[in-house]
Amino acid sequence: MNESNPQQENPGGVSARPLPILRAHIDALDHELLRLLTRRNALVAEVASYKRDHQVPIRDGSREHEIIDDRRARALQLGLPPQMIESLFRLILWGSRNRQATLRAEVPLDVEAKSVAIIGGRGGMGRCMADLFSDLGHIVMIADLETDLSPEEAAEVADVVVVSVPIAQTVSVIEQLGPRVRKDALLMDVTSIKEAPMTAMLAATEAAVVGTHPLFAPSVHALQGQRMVLCRGRGDEQFTWARTMFGARGLVIKETTPTEHDQAMSVVQVLTHFAAEVMGRAMLRLDVRIDETLEFTSPIYLMDLLMTARHFAQSPDLYASIQTSNPATSSVTQAFLDAATELRTVLDQRDEGAFSEMFLEVRDYFGDFTEHALERSSFLIDRLVERT
Repeated sequence: MNESNPQQENPGGVSARPLPILRAHIDALDHELLRLLTRRNALVAEVASYKRDHQVPIRDGSREHEIIDDRRARALQLGLPPQMIESLFRLILWGSRNRQATLRAEVPLDVEAKSVAIIGGRGGMGRCMADLFSDLGHIVMIADLETDLSPEEAAEVADVVVVSVPIAQTVSVIEQLGPRVRKDALLMDVTSIKEAPMTAMLAATEAAVVGTHPLFAPSVHALQGQRMVLCRGRGDEQFTWARTMFGARGLVIKETTPTEHDQAMSVVQVLTHFAAEVMGRAMLRLDVRIDETLEFTSPIYLMDLLMTARHFAQSPDLYASIQTSNPATSSVTQAFLDAATELRTVLDQRDEGAFSEMFLEVRDYFGDFTEHALERSSFLIDRLVERT
């Protein structure tokens, strides 16, 4: 009988054990990995408790770099691909930060529970804001159409009033409820434009005012690392409170003015949404068979197609409001059409020299960001191909 180690492969490189047995061993190892992650998660809970007691921020960039460098080096020593191990541990670190945020690691020890009224709390973002403030220990009241608690009643009693209604209704709701908000309370909105709502809030109430814009959809898997825009209106103390609360839930805060915000959103939202809508409309006009193109798909086409289809999977009313409410929509969409016409002319003329000149002009505009984009998009492509 062969007494060799059953875990070694034979010299020919073909396993001596049947495939079901090998798979059973892999399953056992995977289950052990899950148990180890559970033990790690328990330590993360202790870390969260320590950070809260000692007022230490959740994210420690130097510690994360140290972990990634160490895990990559150890992966090399063990014959594992460093890039794969880095991707794995970046996910683990993301989960760790989210766990700490859920455990309120950055919530001040002396935080006072406030009553928070979410006007429009049955909508997607309204539910998201309700969960956020509830997780932070505040008393949340939902006021919406057909709720027992009316928006007027909620606005009169709450310490914090959050207006989370469709963009087209935001100003009118603010004008209706603003005079009812207590002078010692805080009035906020979560609208994707800021100039009009901020002007309306400051005019409609004597209470403190803060404008916000969550730069994420309410369907995100976790708030950790998502961005939130804050605009100062009235009341430094209340602004600090809002910034602290959103930061405690793991959001990355960007403070700006309403004008600067709306200008940025004309590119971040209007231009990108317009491009997706044009692509979708063009595919419709060309009568493209999506299932057939997927048989020939490149990673880049698949990524673009997924983002375009994702756009049309959502609410047309939401995107109509975003596109029509921004004051710079006309100029931004005209710039898109002008650029498309310019490029089309070059392509129609088969002028490769002019094309290269235009191409390099845009490359110079992006500068060093092109290399950064190449690296990060390659990471996304690798993950996308894994899921295909």
